[in-house]
Amino acid sequence: MAALEFHQFPTLSDNYGVLIHDPESGGTASVDAPDAADVRNALAEKGWVLSHILVTHHHWDHVQGIGELKSETGCRVIGPADEADKIETLDETVADGDTFQFAGETVACISTPGHTLGMINFHFTKSGVVFTGDTLFALGCGRIFEGDAKMMWASMQKLMQLPPETIVYCGHEYTQANAKFALSIDPDNAKLVIRAAQIDALRADGKPTLPTTIGVELETNPFLRSADAGIRRVLGMEKSSDGDVFAEIRKRKDNA
Repeated sequence: MAALEFHQFPTLSDNYGVLIHDPESGGTASVDAPDAADVRNALAEKGWVLSHILVTHHHWDHVQGIGELKSETGCRVIGPADEADKIETLDETVADGDTFQFAGETVACISTPGHTLGMINFHFTKSGVVFTGDTLFALGCGRIFEGDAKMMWASMQKLMQLPPETIVYCGHEYTQANAKFALSIDPDNAKLVIRAAQIDALRADGKPTLPTTIGVELETNPFLRSADAGIRRVLGMEKSSDGDVFAEIRKRKDNA
């Protein structure tokens, strides 16, 4: 079986779309559909034909292009069961622990509530790639709109258990701002300092900072590092629980 191909492209003001293509069958999935024209242009650029849309959550900047693309292509739309009432275009719903097949590869569904209550992340187990929507960002995590900090921390812990080499695609280019905040609470992290400089250079050249990996995030993303003694010292929370430290980090980022 030929390896899947992944094509990331910018869309809207700071979103990313990703196409997943199977060169053997010709099947192509879009992760979310922030803008129908941008997805269509990316498909045309690669010469691929849309067969599936995998929906992470119901927010408009991830779903507004679905109806148009589905009517044009007849593609199959798979998304979170807990948000089926908010996403009218779904053909198949999935929940935590469910799996389905794309191009002969198992896709494991990971429920990561917090940003929204029904958020689903898609883990392509053989390819070692996970699509985290607006749950885990490079050097950050999503704002908690519908859940609470305890819920979001549990979602972070699920993603932290994935193999460190797992490639992470997420929904937005927020990395440079996230790096600035991360340095404010983890200033002595040498790997973070180096990464922040690399990010500045990439953005100065107009290049994306994504994808990332679980391993890199475990080393540098403060939202996965609430057990770190240095971060706890900066926050004055040496004896607090990991969940409480995470909640404080999220609160400070919200107010940054």
